[in-house]
Amino acid sequence: MKNKNSFTAYLLIGIGLYFLFRQLKLPIFTDFYSWPTLLIIIGLALVIYSFQTKDYQQLFSGTIILGLGIHFHGIQHYVFWIDHWAMYPLIIGIAFLVRYFKTKQGLVPGLILIGLSSILIFSINIPTWFDWIYDIIDFIAIYWPVVLIGIGIYFLKKKK
Repeated sequence: MKNKNSFTAYLLIGIGLYFLFRQLKLPIFTDFYSWPTLLIIIGLALVIYSFQTKDYQQLFSGTIILGLGIHFHGIQHYVFWIDHWAMYPLIIGIAFLVRYFKTKQGLVPGLILIGLSSILIFSINIPTWFDWIYDIIDFIAIYWPVVLIGIGIYFLKKKK
């Protein structure tokens, strides 16, 4: 019974601290008065809840939300932050690895996404014999909604 409301408790504590710091106008926290901080709070609440209840399936979504919050915060406040679309598959790959360390599921997709993201983030300096990667990326950039539609249809047709 104790763990039932712990996610809500962590979320309320985090949001309460956010608004308290905002009201007090503490100079050290001025960079954190933005919407990405709320994503960070939600992601941290999910990760902490997942570890506390040992429901490690929540690690994946918590890590993604936390990673997106950190990424959007970094884009807004740090000039050195990498603003490249390949950061999103990198965040998902890290989420797979975090979940893998507790559930032993998702190692291969995590490593593939992290490797592919690393190549694409630094793709400005790749040799010319890797130009075929740009063709694949252009194809994916056009037709990725079809993949979402296909996954949705699969979930509708999938038997329970």
